Amino acid sequence: MASRIRAEDFECPLSTTVQHVGEWWTLLILHDAFDGYTRFDQFQESLGISTSMLTARLKTLVADGLLERRPYQTNPVRHEYVLTELGRSLRPVIVTLAAWGNSRLAPEQRSMILVDATSGEEVEPVVVDARTGRPLDDSRAYVFAAGPAASPAMRARYPRGDGATAEEAAPTEERDLRNRPA
Repeated sequence: MASRIRAEDFECPLSTTVQHVGEWWTLLILHDAFDGYTRFDQFQESLGISTSMLTARLKTLVADGLLERRPYQTNPVRHEYVLTELGRSLRPVIVTLAAWGNSRLAPEQRSMILVDATSGEEVEPVVVDARTGRPLDDSRAYVFAAGPAASPAMRARYPRGDGATAEEAAPTEERDLRNRPA
């Protein structure tokens, strides 16, 4: 069976993120962790997931640094799984995914909504630029561009924000070195 990962995917932040959290059970385990679940039996009861699948997913989440495995009982030894700082940083992503799912439903069809913990009022998550506060949902106003570590393939794929490709914008000397025959 061919690998689902292409060589150029190793530098793509979307591809590398999906490697960590793109599996269905992984997102549901993280969602439960955000709801305060920490113990194996809590995850298993909540999700109805098999022991072997839950064990595998928890090991991966620990190895990826999203959860920390800590003993909470010594005789017999039992462990809990606690969100790390890296794991907690995924909360806005989970919230945004849930909001996107709800946006496709009529209000009366929504089984879970996000509310302000103090007022109980429903809130609508919006992803915005931290500097300007502008929503990032306009794909013409905000575009991906090659970053400083981008390979030539990534630079060819993503134009700069001003319409020039990253290749065209590279300093002439750098461009000449890249285009020089081997």
